[in-house]
Amino acid sequence: MNRKTMVLTAAMGLLTPALAACGSASGTGAASGAIVVGTTDRFEAADYAPAPFDPAYAYDASSWNVLRQTVQTLMHTPRGGGQPVPEAASDCRFTDNDNESYRCTLRPGLKFASGDPLTAKDVKFSIDRVRAIKDENGPSSLLSTLDTVEVKGADTVVFHLKTPDATFPYKLSTPAAGIVSEKNYEAKRLRTGFSVDGSGPYTMKPEVKDNHLVRAVFTKNPNYKGDLKLQNDKVELRTFPDSAAATKALSDGSISMVSRTLSPAQITELAAKPPKGVKLVPMPGLEIRYIGFNTDAPVTKEKAVRQALAAAVDRNNVISKVYGKSAQPLYSLVPTTVPGHVNSFFNKYGEANTAKAADLLKAAGIKTPVKLTLNYTSDHYGDGTAAEFAALKAQLNSTQLFDITVQGNEWGDFRPAQKKGDYAAYGLGWFPDYPDADNFLAPFLEQDNFLGTPYANNTVRTKLIPESRKAADRNVAVPAITEMQDIVAEDVPVLPLWQGKQYVAARDGITGVEWSVNAISDLQLWELGRGVSG
Repeated sequence: MNRKTMVLTAAMGLLTPALAACGSASGTGAASGAIVVGTTDRFEAADYAPAPFDPAYAYDASSWNVLRQTVQTLMHTPRGGGQPVPEAASDCRFTDNDNESYRCTLRPGLKFASGDPLTAKDVKFSIDRVRAIKDENGPSSLLSTLDTVEVKGADTVVFHLKTPDATFPYKLSTPAAGIVSEKNYEAKRLRTGFSVDGSGPYTMKPEVKDNHLVRAVFTKNPNYKGDLKLQNDKVELRTFPDSAAATKALSDGSISMVSRTLSPAQITELAAKPPKGVKLVPMPGLEIRYIGFNTDAPVTKEKAVRQALAAAVDRNNVISKVYGKSAQPLYSLVPTTVPGHVNSFFNKYGEANTAKAADLLKAAGIKTPVKLTLNYTSDHYGDGTAAEFAALKAQLNSTQLFDITVQGNEWGDFRPAQKKGDYAAYGLGWFPDYPDADNFLAPFLEQDNFLGTPYANNTVRTKLIPESRKAADRNVAVPAITEMQDIVAEDVPVLPLWQGKQYVAARDGITGVEWSVNAISDLQLWELGRGVSG
């Protein structure tokens, strides 16, 4: 989320230099009535990110978490997870046996926050707009299986798909399918800046300093009609320069909750000795981290080099040194808790198998040590990233098979360079758009993938991805999903490292904390309330 660079595990936050004194504001919202949530997410409007809250552009976890509060979608993920359920729609379903025609009927009386009526034409406009703009950083790839959108009357919309896609309901639950009005959004041009208008549960008032959003006040939308049940009338999202500042504000009562993110050290400390009136809440998480490769770059175009790295890397060593209990080793692009996961990398390479790595390089006639720079973003994933790459460097160099250097750059420079292919190897993260194995594979492997990678496997693209999407029963898709994971382990276009765990810290008296972030890292501010909490 881009997003997936994105796109909320408690160990890795986005840092922002703006508003270093945020925590000093009177903050539990006593004056305004708002529940105040602290975050270290970075919200910036710049040349490289001109429209952070436009659904046609936004494709990162932090921006999506603003859009989910303000822009309604036809479907949404229910509180306890599982299959998507209607939100702006009253009913959605496939109308054919091949999963190629999907019909939604809108709830009666839908309105935008402005009071203007919301009809099926607005749904069509919004989704056609994302596809027409097709921003290279945006989420249009999520709609790649969509052919046409048909309006039938004021309240019915039919999505005709190019190929069967049983995951399409999930895609309609993402902000890529967020519903906006022609009055506020142009059909073929992005809406720049921080303003956002929709029909979601809240309206949002931004406070901006030096092109950074430093405070967002979400106020209950009186015209909202949907499936969500709001437990509050107002929530404030306040940015902090780092997790230490956010935690201090939580401890002194300036804010009520820290949603994103706590450093590994803070998690350990809060678990052992939480400040008076503060609790640490663990939650399931599906964030993953990995190293991506430019398979056209001179050193990494050699598959044996990528395979040797996969054999040599010691995930447990990196996690123990940097992340502790906030992460676990991952041996596939698909997280361990997602149906269809297999430990393909462990099955092929084992764990930290230096002898196997040496054999792979020797068999390919590659001289050692192999010189390689690992690039990472210094300001996008939080306090542990630099330490993580220092640990990777030390661990891989200790094998004497590699001569690794590391280079950190700010996100504004890192992401464009990565997309252009300037890096042979680079570290990124992925927050899923929806909790299905398809969303951990297709975005990396299909044509026009978000990495911009030259890697292509025709079996995956033309056979396995389409085959996996045919099955409405996702268990039926497992053989194709398994084969894709094994192909990734063989070719190593990406090297999965670890899967994150989520933690939220909150003050006593705030209810709904356990529901405020779901497994795919969606922030659900409507769940927060005031009362007696456990």
